[in-house]
Amino acid sequence: MSEDFKVRSVEAIPVAYPEPVDHNRTRSVCLVKITAENGATGWGECCTYFPEASRAAACLVEGMAEIVIGESALETEAIWNRLKSHSWWYGTGAGIASMAISGIDIALWDLKGKLLNTRVLDLLGGPVHERLPAIASLHGTKRDIAAMAEEIASYTATGLHGAKVGFGKAGDAHLGFDHDRDIAFVKAVTEAMGPDKQLMVDLGVKNHWDIATAITRARAFEDYRVGWLEEPLGHDDPEGYRALRAATGIRIAYGEREWNARGVERIVMSGTVDVIGLDPGRVEGITGFRKAAEICARNRRQANAHNFSTAIVGAASQALSFASSACRLLELQPVYGPAQRDLVDRPVGHVDGFVAMPEGPGLGIIINEDLVASARLDRR
Repeated sequence: MSEDFKVRSVEAIPVAYPEPVDHNRTRSVCLVKITAENGATGWGECCTYFPEASRAAACLVEGMAEIVIGESALETEAIWNRLKSHSWWYGTGAGIASMAISGIDIALWDLKGKLLNTRVLDLLGGPVHERLPAIASLHGTKRDIAAMAEEIASYTATGLHGAKVGFGKAGDAHLGFDHDRDIAFVKAVTEAMGPDKQLMVDLGVKNHWDIATAITRARAFEDYRVGWLEEPLGHDDPEGYRALRAATGIRIAYGEREWNARGVERIVMSGTVDVIGLDPGRVEGITGFRKAAEICARNRRQANAHNFSTAIVGAASQALSFASSACRLLELQPVYGPAQRDLVDRPVGHVDGFVAMPEGPGLGIIINEDLVASARLDRR
């Protein structure tokens, strides 16, 4: 093993930033920077969202660092397995332990690609898609339905193939609580976007639908060609989802709150899900995402990257989506804030509604470390 390929240091950096598509709410993640003996660096992310979780993930990353330092950055699978084994008491592949493993694993893949002067996409076996259609991923936050419909249609007019809109989020939209308002919103958005665009509806944690409500909404949404209905019964209600799927033809999506490939396999084998959300910053990194996506592909289910975080997860999601036959599109946040636009030199974007393949070694991005330093939680 080349001494240059050995890991010299592992740094955990909890940060906070404003999220424009979430009513400018402050979000937090824990970034991970891994440096090799030759000075090359790789960056990862723990998709923690809350400051206390980011600080906790940072503590775990710092504790796990001793497993990584001195090892070859090329041995991503072996290190990933050792990290999972090490967390047997406080995680066993779940919770913040999974997020800590995710951040380290993404950073190691990025570093490995840079050391080998190779794209992560190629390290994953190369692309299985020539290009990927993109959709807008955003939240409904305004009181006026017509204003929201106009705004969403302005994003899809750039070529995006549709939009996924979160209900029950911060702001004044009050979506997901009233049947008539929800139908009026879906009708207005689909009409504003036009017949060649598709709307996906994503229920938030503030919405608590029972099975009857979910069935009634889903049947009404069918009239407006809603592409899928995400987490209408939360993240873990297989019996409820079984009843919902039997009562409607709309596709059901959930899974982004699973921690590992084993959890993804459990919901896939339950036969209650059509589209499985996967977050590389949560599901044990690039290694974990790849294993979960393979399960989806074997069972003819669509996998979909939960690309709603910083540009680091965005770059990882781009590479993973191009490498997996189960992934059929990529969600993009249409309003870029500092965590997406300014954090890296080349944020993932689209041309005429299609995402291009990543270019450059590793994840193909250079981090703005001045911005990282200014966003650190310990500066606040």
